Amino acid sequence: MAVTLRDVARAAGVSAATASRALSAPHLVAPERRELVRRVARELGYRPNRAARELITGRSGYLCLVVPDLENPFFAAVAKAVQSRARASGHAVVVADAEEDPLLEAELVAQLGAQADGVLLCSPRMSDDDLATVAAVGRPVLLVNREGAGLPSVAVDNRGGVRQAVRHLHTLGHRRVAYAGGPAGSWSDARRRDGLEALDLDVELVDLGAHPPAFAGGVGAADLVIASGATAVLAHNDLMALGIVDRLRARGLRVPDDVSVVGFDDVPVATLVTPALTTVAMPLARLGRTAVDLLLGPRDPDAPTTLLPVELVVRGTTAPPPHPPEPR
Repeated sequence: MAVTLRDVARAAGVSAATASRALSAPHLVAPERRELVRRVARELGYRPNRAARELITGRSGYLCLVVPDLENPFFAAVAKAVQSRARASGHAVVVADAEEDPLLEAELVAQLGAQADGVLLCSPRMSDDDLATVAAVGRPVLLVNREGAGLPSVAVDNRGGVRQAVRHLHTLGHRRVAYAGGPAGSWSDARRRDGLEALDLDVELVDLGAHPPAFAGGVGAADLVIASGATAVLAHNDLMALGIVDRLRARGLRVPDDVSVVGFDDVPVATLVTPALTTVAMPLARLGRTAVDLLLGPRDPDAPTTLLPVELVVRGTTAPPPHPPEPR
């Protein structure tokens, strides 16, 4: 026989109403009692009837998360943190891969978002106008790693990240630094370019254009790095940075002896290569957790965007240039 909510309440020594709140609206129950009810529910093997709960509360019990590419470890890390945080609040998560297609993003929100308790759009490729349209699904919508359309969002300090990276390279003695950008429509790439333009350093920045945010995109950018004469390159993300390192080696150049390379994100693979990748670490787990908290919690209309800090992690792919500049 299936375990009921009343069975959980009886075993925990609380009322059925308290047991229901502890499992469906945990913020309304004292922490000690909430954890007691959850522990008893786990021990008894209780499984909520989501269909019945939706009829009673008007809530489905699940969230919708749309990401551009689940093969990118950046988005996989964010999705993992979202699922963990959502589970703690009694929600399941439906994760949808939009395959870097803004039209598919809109379709997924229309299909899945209308029944969800909330929608998380991670690094959406849609325009602000399209974001405003999909936000009309009737459920809360929150942007992750993006701002736009007046929607609440959580993002990271992209401008600050590129400042830290280029200052590190400048300190090492680099005076000609290339930037291998991400997709042309990337919001985070635009913020990073803003940060580069605002730099007040004795560094010549070489724009290598837009590239796919994948290993192959870095391979393609590496030949441009060599042709530019830059002694260092900052890549849009770690996957591109690793592609650059691989191609430079194939061309007979040493990293970091001949060319220094800096990534962005600090995904796990950044420490699994030799030399380990110098990169701007983004708080990916915190990004996912904060997104769920903001989506399900009270909104602050005076603070629509929550900005999280980033930190440069110096490893083995950066070093002084082969020919340091003459002191002035």
